[in-house]
Amino acid sequence: RNMTMEDQQRPQRLRSLLRLCLVLIVVSTVSAIGGRKERKQAEAEARQKYVELKQEGIDSVSNTAESAAMRAYEMRKKKKKGFLVKKEKSLSSVLFPGVSPVEYEDSEPVPIFAELVESRKTQVPYKFYDLPICEPMEENGSAKAKFKRSLGAKLQGQASVVSPYSVSVKSSKGCTPLCQITIGSKKLRWMRKLVERQYQVHLTLDSLPVLMRSKELNYAVRGFPVGFTAPPNYTGLKEDEYYLYNHLRFTITYREQADEFEGVRITGFDVHPVSIQHDLVDSNADLSRSSIASCGSDSIVRNDPESYLPLRTGPTGEPLTILYSYSVEWQESHVPWSDRWDVYLMGNPDDDVHVLSIINAIMIVLFLTGSTATIMVRTLRNDIALYNELDDLEDSQEETGWKLVHGDVFRPPSTSPLLLSVATGTGAQIGTSLILTLICAILKIINPMNKGATLTAIIFLYVLSGSVAGYISSRLYKFCDAKAWKRNTIATAIALPGALMTVFLVLNIFLAFVGAATSVSIFTIISVFLLWTCISTPLVFVGSYFGFRAERIQVPTKTNQIARFVPEQQWHSRYPWCAIIGGFLPFASVTVELFFIMSALWLHQYYYMMGFLLVVFVILGVTCVQISVVMTYVQLCGENHRWWWKSFFSCASAGFYLFLYSLWFLTAKLELVGFLPIVVYFTYMLMISVAFGLFCGSIGLLSSFWFTRVIYGAVKVD
Repeated sequence: RNMTMEDQQRPQRLRSLLRLCLVLIVVSTVSAIGGRKERKQAEAEARQKYVELKQEGIDSVSNTAESAAMRAYEMRKKKKKGFLVKKEKSLSSVLFPGVSPVEYEDSEPVPIFAELVESRKTQVPYKFYDLPICEPMEENGSAKAKFKRSLGAKLQGQASVVSPYSVSVKSSKGCTPLCQITIGSKKLRWMRKLVERQYQVHLTLDSLPVLMRSKELNYAVRGFPVGFTAPPNYTGLKEDEYYLYNHLRFTITYREQADEFEGVRITGFDVHPVSIQHDLVDSNADLSRSSIASCGSDSIVRNDPESYLPLRTGPTGEPLTILYSYSVEWQESHVPWSDRWDVYLMGNPDDDVHVLSIINAIMIVLFLTGSTATIMVRTLRNDIALYNELDDLEDSQEETGWKLVHGDVFRPPSTSPLLLSVATGTGAQIGTSLILTLICAILKIINPMNKGATLTAIIFLYVLSGSVAGYISSRLYKFCDAKAWKRNTIATAIALPGALMTVFLVLNIFLAFVGAATSVSIFTIISVFLLWTCISTPLVFVGSYFGFRAERIQVPTKTNQIARFVPEQQWHSRYPWCAIIGGFLPFASVTVELFFIMSALWLHQYYYMMGFLLVVFVILGVTCVQISVVMTYVQLCGENHRWWWKSFFSCASAGFYLFLYSLWFLTAKLELVGFLPIVVYFTYMLMISVAFGLFCGSIGLLSSFWFTRVIYGAVKVD
């Protein structure tokens, strides 16, 4: 009776609101079902069109609308981004977020830049102008022009220089002579060596790497070879003959769309190398005004076995004279600028393979989670209940199992606690820098397609993470009742960086001796040294200061004065079997993703799946935690209280498996020729394996330390 009018209308409002919510849910469900049907229908139509084009013999590498449609279907999964809602994006926006197209005006000069000359058969690249090649024309700028390079680009030897080829928008050129160069026998032998080891020249135009395409074989490859080799059954000679590509036929595709943008957008950059013996002219003659029958402005230079240019001296040892030339053809294309990168990722594994790698890692984690849950929930809980029940009885029975070593489990390691502390702190520093790098890549702060910038970010983040290493190392060292804090701090600051710098300097001497582009200058070495001594080392001291100022880590049990005798252990708890068993599963959880990373490092492929890599990285950490906990529990049940180093090596041995994997990768995927390339490969893989092992080992030790504090804090100990 006392209800007001507003109280009477409130249930009606609630019912109206519920009806509205129900209507919205029904409408959204119907629209989602309709949208799903439309997507399935569109996918079916695209699949049908792809099948029809394939039956017609259309290739997927050309710059035609039909080939672009085939590429779009084959690479549809690479363009879908998002976790719950998959949104279609172009590969340009995925690979180069925030980069907008450049519009050129007619007849505007466009520079062609030259990158490194490198080979998959050797990891010793050379600079472009190490080749006997022409100097750039005046309108192209100087070949010695300085470009701003990041520290990572300098360490990798990346250097972009202006090439001698002159290109203007929509201005086609016939055969145009560049220069005439004479090379002696020594340089000739070096050039034959480059051809034999399949070195390739890499050029870029409007940030597009040059491509060699074959419609007949349906393939596209970046760069073009320095030359080629003909076997004796082809030439009739007693040994292989080497030929040089001295003429380049450039084909540049562009798109004009007046209603969308002004000017010209470049959508493709192709090359067709040709080997030809041009008619030579007098060395003092002006090539631009000379008439060369084999290089007419209206003629198309083609590969002809009768006119190949062999890399050999004259009959009486005369030096070889080479006439370089090129031609340019502009072709209009209907391929959008946003899809011009599709052809570069043809053949790269799509997201499904990365998803399978994550599923593989998750299955390993689930297996370990089951084992850990069995220990923590069943066995360990029963042990704790039994131990506490026995302590409540007047006539308690003799202690057995892992509780028996409660007076020694937190005894500091008898073997080099300094080295253990330094290794753990360094591993934590490596892990921190890698996680921060992956987060920056996911947030688009750095672009993984720019390998130089990515390496720079890793170096700077590692340097800035020095305080993490100092803090963890000092806290662990203080727990071991050690007093030499200065020695610990200095060792943490210089151990790994000093070792890596020493190995790098020795390797750099050999690379500089052979003239490799990856040999760094003394100024770059000084820059790295200053980063190490002026930033990283002080930060390690700062972290160490706070670590030693903090209170000693508290543990639930007291340590006996006399160490307990360790009985005979089972084979799986003894060295080296405990390390061999423990490191296998952490390595197995990242094996599939590791193959893509190795391919990007050594086979010059693209890797940009940073989200997948972060997930695999987290799974690796979880796997190391669980492996370390299980191995430590088994060891304590065997009344072995010396778990410190074993918990470290049980996960750190994953670095050993990584090095073994690099041996397989060398024999199965690489075709390195020569002693120095193999030394370079093994040196860098050894560095990576050591860093990987330190990271996994630090996780193993810290998680085992946490585990022992938890379980011994849950039982009653006198």
